[in-house]
Amino acid sequence: MNMDERIKYAFEHTEILRRPKQLISTFGSSIIHYYVLTEPIYSEFTKDNLETVVREGKVSWYQPKLLTPSYMFRIEGFSGEAKKAFEILANQYPDLAGILYKFKINKELDEMNFVSGPLSSAAENINNEIDKKGDSLCAVIKGVAGLWDVSLSKFILDMMVRSVDSAQIPDFKRRGFIGVNQIGQAIISKDRYGVPVAAREEIEKLFKLVEKGELEPVKLKEELDNWGLFEYYQDRFFNLFKKG
Repeated sequence: MNMDERIKYAFEHTEILRRPKQLISTFGSSIIHYYVLTEPIYSEFTKDNLETVVREGKVSWYQPKLLTPSYMFRIEGFSGEAKKAFEILANQYPDLAGILYKFKINKELDEMNFVSGPLSSAAENINNEIDKKGDSLCAVIKGVAGLWDVSLSKFILDMMVRSVDSAQIPDFKRRGFIGVNQIGQAIISKDRYGVPVAAREEIEKLFKLVEKGELEPVKLKEELDNWGLFEYYQDRFFNLFKKG
């Protein structure tokens, strides 16, 4: 079985036994405590002495970012092909709303333990402990031996898919950041000057941080460029350097 087949197998055989009661936060960061349970790789040789491998750690999501295809096109880190695709999308659907997720797996917090007994018993015990603590940001995942991180990635994808529909889009609608076009697509809401509402709010925050000396002006310039709004704000931007 080659690597692609193994990854496909891991995705198909991963089960999310417990999902967090909360979704990814729209207006802040989120930290999910995960447990990935797998049988040991050597389990076929120890059928009479069942063990379960329990890996636990944390996944941190940064605040999701609402953006347009044009903004996505300007972000560094994408291949030439991906940028070309975003450029085409930006030309065809300039106001289409997109949500960018960034996350970090806290490797330094990872732990691995071997627990006596079958996987089902280990999962039940962990679930009971979570219930006792009342932790709403825990996940329990039945993974595949040797590819537990692939199983974790399936959970991460599941969290983002569920959050975008049930948390981010409704939250952004309530804030007036997005609307819906004639064919039901989520689009960026703009003010009477044609500036995206979400962009204006973010940019105002960044201006205040620069004025307080808590943010380098280059970061503000990058945000203005990514939204294609530098010319709109350029007088105010240059005035930052005249003060004092």
